[in-house]
Amino acid sequence: MPPEVLRARKLRREMSYPEVLLWQRLRGSPLGIRFRRQHPIGLDYTADFYCPAAKLVVEVDGEAHSAAGAPTRDAVREAYMRSRRLTVVRVPARDILRDADGTADAIVTLVATAPPPPLRGGPPPRSGEDRSGADQE
Repeated sequence: MPPEVLRARKLRREMSYPEVLLWQRLRGSPLGIRFRRQHPIGLDYTADFYCPAAKLVVEVDGEAHSAAGAPTRDAVREAYMRSRRLTVVRVPARDILRDADGTADAIVTLVATAPPPPLRGGPPPRSGEDRSGADQE
């Protein structure tokens, strides 16, 4: 089994309390929006939560994210995810602890109201057009 899958499984068993609270609400979304927890992104990263339909990554920022070096690591990680055309939303753990329902509702609303992710490459050119959309003569 690939190491990133093994790491994701381990992280699912060891979720923090705020992650558990948020997962309990996201997995039962009344709008049918599906999320994955501890989802591998590439070989080196695992998203706390991922919504494939919206290409949305939700990262729960607890105390570990304010430790020495963590902001730099988070920035590198976020840049990598954005390079894969993913949208990254960071949620402070304290917000989840204060209002888990409201936090989950805000995330679901974000997904429900977001425009669909752009298609790669777009449709093939129509007859008589080149790839730029200009007429060929």
